Amino acid sequence: MAQKGEEQVCVECGAATPRWMGRCPACGAWGSLRAVARVAGRGAREEPGVAPPTVPAGDLLATPPVERLPSGIGEWDRVLGGGFVAGSAVLVGGEPGIGKSTLLLQVADRVAAGVSALYVTGEESLEQLARRARRVGVSGPHLRLLAETDLERLAAAVRRDRPRLLVVDSVQTVRDGRLGTPAGTIAQVRCVAGELVELGRSANTTTLLVGHVTKDGALAGPKTLEHLVDTVLSFEGDDRGAQRVVRCTKNRFGAVDELGVFEMTGHGLVEARDVSARLLAGRARGAAGSAVAAVREGRRTLLVELQALTVGSATVVPRRTVVGLEPGRAALVAAVLERWGGLALAGTDVFVAAVGGVRIGDPGADLGAAIAIASAHAGRAAPADTAWVGELGLCGDLRAVPALEARAVEAARLGFSRCVVPAEPGTSPARGGADVGLELVRLSRLGEALALLGS
Repeated sequence: MAQKGEEQVCVECGAATPRWMGRCPACGAWGSLRAVARVAGRGAREEPGVAPPTVPAGDLLATPPVERLPSGIGEWDRVLGGGFVAGSAVLVGGEPGIGKSTLLLQVADRVAAGVSALYVTGEESLEQLARRARRVGVSGPHLRLLAETDLERLAAAVRRDRPRLLVVDSVQTVRDGRLGTPAGTIAQVRCVAGELVELGRSANTTTLLVGHVTKDGALAGPKTLEHLVDTVLSFEGDDRGAQRVVRCTKNRFGAVDELGVFEMTGHGLVEARDVSARLLAGRARGAAGSAVAAVREGRRTLLVELQALTVGSATVVPRRTVVGLEPGRAALVAAVLERWGGLALAGTDVFVAAVGGVRIGDPGADLGAAIAIASAHAGRAAPADTAWVGELGLCGDLRAVPALEARAVEAARLGFSRCVVPAEPGTSPARGGADVGLELVRLSRLGEALALLGS
């Protein structure tokens, strides 16, 4: 039974119930209810509220386009859709030590070259923050720093300074003293985030919130945290390597699935130039089990090396181990290869990886993964001058993917002389593509693509 002054809140959807249940009545998630302190002021109104005024839709449609505040960091602005929108709220999540604080300090510094910015840390002292600021070369004349974890004092500083950009690192370390619970609890995170978002909108201040992640990589705290903000960014990368990726998963003012690529250096993060060339640097040309796929991430085209390894399985159920691709799609590719490509993979462990630490969600990488697996299984190298594009259907067909010309142009720019793509619907397979600078081989079946191995 819930204690007095407590309620049960679902960590998945944020729904609240007065007592504990094994399953959330709103979203159906099992074991997701947690006891939190009930926020004061909640309850039914004694009198009906005053009806707010409504606005004709035509008046809003006639308003000018959204004004953006660019940071001056091209890769960051690309992910946001051109820069910050005044009064918006952005949530940035990522693994500990991946470089979130460093990147956001650099963003705040660049913004502060022209307008005021306030960077609030709840995880470091001002001395520690100053050492990091010196290391990355902070010089923004309008950047102010604050070490604070109390919400009321933080809000007072924002009202006094009225910055154009507010960075809070992190939302889990800020505490609202009115709740009487420790910082980082579900009630605290929900209340603090809501207060900061509302504060930013009322002051026309862009708010950047840093969020912790769980061991599964999901943002810590209630799911409502993601609903409160306008944009959700994920900061990814291998902490043993230098490459970092900022990926957009929600954006009310721009495209989602946009990608920004950075490189970690001793002086902070710098924008990565010519990402495709970096991803293909040192690739295993002429090695069995390697293929290059042209994939789309947001509006960006990347050439990525996919590597595969097949070995006899020592277990009853063969393993399908995937790094950088969706496990479900890799299993689908292996099944289609066995059924329509004639590969005997039932007793074989299959390992597939995207080289370079990138994570690919584009179905257009299916054909590249299939060629890499088939090449590894046959011990025969795929053509080194060929890029592969196409989604695999369960019937062994190659299905069309968007932005085919952009993929071919990127392959030609990187020196590839041939690109295998799906045949357009209603047309017969044909070769062509001189207008994009390479040979386009249009195929309709997986078997036709496998026949090119070793050619």
